[in-house]
Amino acid sequence: MPRPLRATIHLSALRHNLDVARRHAAHSHILAVIKANGYGHGMLRVARALAAADGFAVLTVQEAIALREAGFTQEILLLEGFFTPDELPLLVQHRLSSVVHAQWQLDALLHFPSAVNIPLWLKTNSGMNRLGFQPDTFPATLASLRQAGAKLTLMTHFARADENDGIAAQLSRFNTLTQHAKLPRSMANSAALLCCPETHADWVRPGIMLYGASPLPEQSAAQLGLQPAMTLGSELIALRNIKAGDEVGYGGTFKAPCDMRIGVVACGYADGYPRHAPSGTPVLVNGLRSRVVGRVSMDMLTVDLSNIPDANIGAPVTLWGQGLPVEEVAAAAGTISYELLCAVAQRVPMVEAE
Repeated sequence: MPRPLRATIHLSALRHNLDVARRHAAHSHILAVIKANGYGHGMLRVARALAAADGFAVLTVQEAIALREAGFTQEILLLEGFFTPDELPLLVQHRLSSVVHAQWQLDALLHFPSAVNIPLWLKTNSGMNRLGFQPDTFPATLASLRQAGAKLTLMTHFARADENDGIAAQLSRFNTLTQHAKLPRSMANSAALLCCPETHADWVRPGIMLYGASPLPEQSAAQLGLQPAMTLGSELIALRNIKAGDEVGYGGTFKAPCDMRIGVVACGYADGYPRHAPSGTPVLVNGLRSRVVGRVSMDMLTVDLSNIPDANIGAPVTLWGQGLPVEEVAAAAGTISYELLCAVAQRVPMVEAE
């Protein structure tokens, strides 16, 4: 019998979440962010489900070329731009768009004869202090690209869109810099798309919301109308009755406060489940809420079955997904949903479902 762990990718949920993005930003083009192998869901699988998007955003030229070779004709944007000047001919050949965020990229473009054929998204640093031209150099950079005949979109990225008034300062800086440019603009990530309509502009860039996880700490995915696109599921492979005072797992980090029944689940940190998830991290067994007890092992974890007496060998276990939001598991483990989804290991089989 094969190991029971699998990640089920719900294609209808991906399409539904794209529709949610469209309803919130009805007058904007949607650039679906599918980098990191579609946030762990499989890039080409996600792209097929999100084929109605106006464009896709990825990290590398190789990802972008794979999309073109799979037949996608939409705009495809390299979110960090090209990494070496040698990639520029590939951008032209495969009709790819590129972020330009640094002086060395600008210099390479200005010395590349076919640069005019590469749609460019000029990024400014409005306060995140990661990528982008500084506000004092932005006007000259914009002028040089315009003089070179580049097709331009102006963009920035918010550092605190998930906080109340978290965008105010950055939005003000970006608007001041770009108000006279009369060019397409892009600002909104998932959080800004959902709660800050003033940021929608010409292009929005939803990421985590497409996968059915909430980007907002005060609102759940369900409250936002989102559906989980991945369910990580397994089964119980062993049962054990333990006595009060018995320890569970490596290091004995959990000591039974009373006589208990526990189950062993075929899933561990080598599968992408967080090793640092503490006792108490929620799971579902037979559709009922339970909790992790003891330290997560490489291939297994243990759960409390005290209140689920009918759970036996083969009982279904949901680690996250339908019925158990991934952001709830992430919060219990002291991390974020992005990390859990992207960390699902290659050895975990993925199956598609509507």
